Amino acid sequence: MTRILTALLPLAAALIAAPPNIVIVLTDDQGYGDLSCHGNPILRTPHLDRLHGESVRLTDFHAMPMCTPTRGQLLTGRDALANGAMNVSSGRTLLRRELPTMADIFGAAGYRCGQFGKWHLGDNFPFRPQDRGFHESLFYPSSHIGSAPDFWENHYFGDTYVHNGRRAKFPGYTTDVLFDEAMKWMRREAAAGKPFLCYLAPAAAHSPLFVPEKYRAPYDQAAWPADLKPAQRASIAKYFGMVANIDENLGRLEAFLRESGLRENTIVVFFTDNGGTAGVPVFNAGMRGRKIELYEGGHRVPCFVRWPAGGLRAAGDIGELATVQDLLPTLAEFASVALPSGAKLDGLSLAPLLRGKVERLPERSLVIQFSRMQDPVPKRGDAAVLRGRWRLVADQELYDLASDPAQATNVIGRHPEIASRLRADYGKWWDGVAPRLNEFSALIVGSEAENPMQLSPADWEDAFLDQGAQVRAGLRRNGPWNVEVARAGEYRIELRRWPREDGAAIRAALPPRMHAYGQFAAGVALPVAQARLRVGPFDASRAVGENDDAVVFTLALLPGRTKLQTWFLDAAGTEIAGAYFVYMERK
Repeated sequence: MTRILTALLPLAAALIAAPPNIVIVLTDDQGYGDLSCHGNPILRTPHLDRLHGESVRLTDFHAMPMCTPTRGQLLTGRDALANGAMNVSSGRTLLRRELPTMADIFGAAGYRCGQFGKWHLGDNFPFRPQDRGFHESLFYPSSHIGSAPDFWENHYFGDTYVHNGRRAKFPGYTTDVLFDEAMKWMRREAAAGKPFLCYLAPAAAHSPLFVPEKYRAPYDQAAWPADLKPAQRASIAKYFGMVANIDENLGRLEAFLRESGLRENTIVVFFTDNGGTAGVPVFNAGMRGRKIELYEGGHRVPCFVRWPAGGLRAAGDIGELATVQDLLPTLAEFASVALPSGAKLDGLSLAPLLRGKVERLPERSLVIQFSRMQDPVPKRGDAAVLRGRWRLVADQELYDLASDPAQATNVIGRHPEIASRLRADYGKWWDGVAPRLNEFSALIVGSEAENPMQLSPADWEDAFLDQGAQVRAGLRRNGPWNVEVARAGEYRIELRRWPREDGAAIRAALPPRMHAYGQFAAGVALPVAQARLRVGPFDASRAVGENDDAVVFTLALLPGRTKLQTWFLDAAGTEIAGAYFVYMERK
């Protein structure tokens, strides 16, 4: 026995000395209640349950109530209203360029960084994953598969993604593909002797609710709550099927880590990007609220942290108030990675807490605030302020979670001193973010890094249109793009109603189209007679013919920042909408 222990000592020392690998799994629109280990009465998640049982669990952990703000906070450690990525569209998804990302920081320390799946922090240069520190990236643009800028008619199976800057088609169901490609990449980096940071963010379980039948079928005849209508049951069965597939892939990830010998010195972090969605009518873990709402159910999410060789405290629950902004400094401390000199982070390291060196975190107030889809300019007071057991919601409601976890009773009249304290904390925070709230980042056009490029309505300033379904419906909205011209030259700018890969005429309707899991709705015809383009001082219009699939403008542009806007007009000269797709190339 002594000889065996002696032989194992070098291996143990090597594990401790080697930088840990890091795998962050961030699922989409899966709420706190959408795990069987959290008490869901219908959904079964055995692999997530096992990870839960092996992890230190942060049970009072908070993201934002919407996806982009959470993702930007993860990568920068800064609050959404401070880092610029505060909305799902409307030109407000872009991380400020001066902020280093987690990939920048870990890459500078010798890590290889890979991103797989949902990015949602900018689809164009200089905001794509490969522009923000990731050495490997496989992503789809905007908010979901089937979004406005996504490859047309992607539907979760056999989709076309952006792989290291180029579109490429991958066979298989989306979650399987993303886990497959992430594991292939991790195997390559490990074989090369490189520590890796893998950011794995599947499209599931975000709508549209497309999933193979074998995952949905077990829930078709579930013991549903009696008040659910048949259509609700059918939708939730699909949603639960998507979560079941995520769970199966977590099992495959676990098998890979074991088989490859990486498990012991790999930190696995699992959490979700916002509160519950489709599954809320079945089970919401006793919380009030859901995605986009300021109540607890909108932003309290699961967070599991496992690192077998890392000396963490025993698996179990920790009820300290924590937030997604804490993960960057925590992982940096775990990996002995230096933060940039003078870096200002809004989170704090949880490493001492997770290692059992402290039992409590410093008392602090956290602010939950983002930019809303239909009203994108953030308003003072449209926030939740969290401090210990207290929640100040929208400046007018106060809840004591110790006695009222369901947030059923507003006690602001009973505790004016608590409300005053939280309002003061919020006021100080607001004064720090308010000066830059309407400072828009610009897409860089004409750069060698991305030329040609596609612009989409998801980046229109303060105009919400980011879904393929909205494009099919011909939603009548418009807005400018904030752009920066990289180089002087002649530019070709092409305006389209439908994307190039579809090729339909600007005036054309599209028929409904079947796909593996359902049907795309018909595309509405728009009576477009004229197309107009304005870029800086250039402002011109062209007639649109019956069979024209695009209107092309050629013009000279000088370097510098400007706005680019398009219009589709009817025969009377009345605006219909902006051109949903614009292709721009410096010749």
